[in-house]
Amino acid sequence: MKILILGAGQVGSTVAENLVGEANDITIVDSDGDKLIQLQDRLDLRTVTGNAAHPSTLEQAGIADTDMLLAVTQSDEVNLVACKLAASLYNTPTRIARIRTTDYLKREALFSTENFCVDFSICPEQILTEYITKLIEFPEALQVLEFAGGKVSLVAVRAFEGGPLVGKPLSFLRTHMPQIDTRVAAIFRQDRAIIPEGSTVVHVNDEIFFIAASDNIRRVLKEMRRMDKPSKRVMIVGGGNIGRRLAKALENDYNVKIIEFNKKVCQKLAGELTNTLVLNGDGTDEKLMQQENVKEVDLFCALTNDDENNIMSALLAKQGGARKVLSLINRSAYVDLVQGGKIDIALSPAYVTIGSLLAYVRQGDVVEVHSLRRGAAEALELVVHGDRESSKVVGRRIAEIDLPKGATIGALVRGEEVVMGHHDTVIEAEDHVIVFVTEKKMVKKVEKLFQVSLGFF
Repeated sequence: MKILILGAGQVGSTVAENLVGEANDITIVDSDGDKLIQLQDRLDLRTVTGNAAHPSTLEQAGIADTDMLLAVTQSDEVNLVACKLAASLYNTPTRIARIRTTDYLKREALFSTENFCVDFSICPEQILTEYITKLIEFPEALQVLEFAGGKVSLVAVRAFEGGPLVGKPLSFLRTHMPQIDTRVAAIFRQDRAIIPEGSTVVHVNDEIFFIAASDNIRRVLKEMRRMDKPSKRVMIVGGGNIGRRLAKALENDYNVKIIEFNKKVCQKLAGELTNTLVLNGDGTDEKLMQQENVKEVDLFCALTNDDENNIMSALLAKQGGARKVLSLINRSAYVDLVQGGKIDIALSPAYVTIGSLLAYVRQGDVVEVHSLRRGAAEALELVVHGDRESSKVVGRRIAEIDLPKGATIGALVRGEEVVMGHHDTVIEAEDHVIVFVTEKKMVKKVEKLFQVSLGFF
């Protein structure tokens, strides 16, 4: 597939990094030539320096025969104009735009073919807000991801000393939770993926990904590890787009404080937020933390644009007694350094966002994609088509399907029914199948497996 990416920021460069190794022809455009040189040094792609909203720049980048345009620059207006040009002048088949401004997002008619011709808009800040909100709802979890319109959830938890599963084989799950159907999709032990089998024994600090009907998630969490007390007090550092959105989403159900260094931003926040305490100050000020009783905070979120400040304020909050701390970190190298240490959750905005884009790039009928473990693994929701003759999966038990190494079928949704993916489960046409892939390089093989053979047509 020929893909043109506009914007070499965190989202654009991360998308390029994920797609370039999958036999895609990638070109990336940005006005910052130095940024493009750095990208070209480490990735096999083409770069063009220029304004992404100028037809001459788009033509130089090969818009004429591009299959997909991803307009993810920092400017909503540039992204909208680029999509309009791509549709009107070059008939580009698929056009996706990053849109941050709420005023645009709430006017869906703007994206229609009569206006800016945007097939799909993504708002990274909104995706992050929803992601963090799920972690607040389930404080025991490291990750909570939804499939099939919210019917199925994939949840990551860390096994703790004395937990009910530690030292026991996974087959114990059926005995321990006879009333709840759930499956372990994967286990990561010291960053190494372990394909779960009934005889696999759980170790302390294992990162366990389990899948279940969303209605059962709370019960499963309760059985799999001690239930943390519900989050009530949330402290946010950073009143930018993400911090403001999160405070607005939480303020009616939680006790929320937000710390922002810029006085003008504080005034704006105070005008917008009706039930949040807005504080003007520095998130790395230890004295301020103590004054605001950080030791009573259930979840501390460091959400500024500065990675170092976020790491420092999260560490100070943890040292000051905050129960759980989350830090927004743009640089992937930093994420790997701090994840699993004193900082409970290190969140990469680009990797949280990328799943929304990957669903459009994946071949076959892919409905949902979630990028896991900073892009090393993926979970996909695929719709199955065809019959036993034209498909390699329809009418077959899971045990009969030749899944690529590192791939497991966690669950499937048939109409309104959620069915766990056990070895004797038979897959039917139009099922929504959730597949967990621990090795990114195997994703293409999974897509191919689920595609209908050409003879079907």
